[in-house]
Amino acid sequence: MKAARLHEIGNFTCDEIEKPTPTGDELLIKISACGICGSDIPRVFELGTSKKIYPLTLGHEFSGTVVEVGDSKNDYLLGKTGAVFPLIPCGKCDFCITGNYAQCSDYDYLGSRSDGGFAEYCLIPSKWHLIFSNNPSTTGESLAMVEPATVAQHAIRKSKLKAGETVVIIGAGPIGIIAARWAEIFGAQNVVLIDINDEKVLFARERGFTVINSKNEDCVSFVKKLTDGKGAEVVIEGTGSSDGLNNAINIVRTFGRITLLGNPNKDTLIKLKNHSSLLRKEITLKGVWNSYYSNLSVNEWRYTVDMLDKERLFVSDLITHKSNLEKLPELFSKIYNHDITICKALYVNGE
Repeated sequence: MKAARLHEIGNFTCDEIEKPTPTGDELLIKISACGICGSDIPRVFELGTSKKIYPLTLGHEFSGTVVEVGDSKNDYLLGKTGAVFPLIPCGKCDFCITGNYAQCSDYDYLGSRSDGGFAEYCLIPSKWHLIFSNNPSTTGESLAMVEPATVAQHAIRKSKLKAGETVVIIGAGPIGIIAARWAEIFGAQNVVLIDINDEKVLFARERGFTVINSKNEDCVSFVKKLTDGKGAEVVIEGTGSSDGLNNAINIVRTFGRITLLGNPNKDTLIKLKNHSSLLRKEITLKGVWNSYYSNLSVNEWRYTVDMLDKERLFVSDLITHKSNLEKLPELFSKIYNHDITICKALYVNGE
């Protein structure tokens, strides 16, 4: 089979490798589609794989159809299509025992620590990792976006957004736009997106959102005017930048909540007066990481697939670029070198 593999930093190629064979509880899925995550680009060109294992098939945002099973007891799964939960928890630490798999102390991960979805086929440890769609109209491409869509949902849930509140989302990339859609589903009265990239601002506006370009407009004044001078109850900071964090502090109202979603830049700094505002306004800062997969509460992945199946959540209009495996390394280079602007780019099997 073909697979896009990282051999060392900067050496990302499409290779011919042996197709794996499932044993025991393992399942072999034929990949439908796999998204390029923002973390994949620095992994290829700057950071390498998480545990320096090479060569490694990348890709953790993917979907597929079960085509082989390791044990005949799972024959009923053959032909079923679903999204893949890529985290492989240890199952033994306190976090796993309490269902908080994203905080697992010793986890594996498809696409960054083990072979992932930038391939024609991928081996999945068990059916536990698959969330099946119940609507034949839900495409494999949409299911490949369940991972980022669930990250966005998790941020909204952790923000404790209530119906009737105003939410401001800093960063109008795919997760930012999907977070805005979740905010509407969860009952927000006003949803505002902020970005500094003209193309991203236009893209989000074309999808019906109120979007402020903070390079050209005073985003703080806009939100204050929208909220009768009070500020937003919830701000989701999705850029990890100094400007984003400082704007969030100024935009949020007294006793409001800021959710930190974006990975921090190298030198993210809070201005002295804004540090003081954190205290005076008694702002709640909430960090979020990944998503929640356990059934002990709401399985956020299951809820995302349900909302896609019911056509209450839409993600396919965010896909701007598609590639086959042969051209995937070239697409990675174009993204890294800023030769193109994307919202969401996917490898699509058979593209």
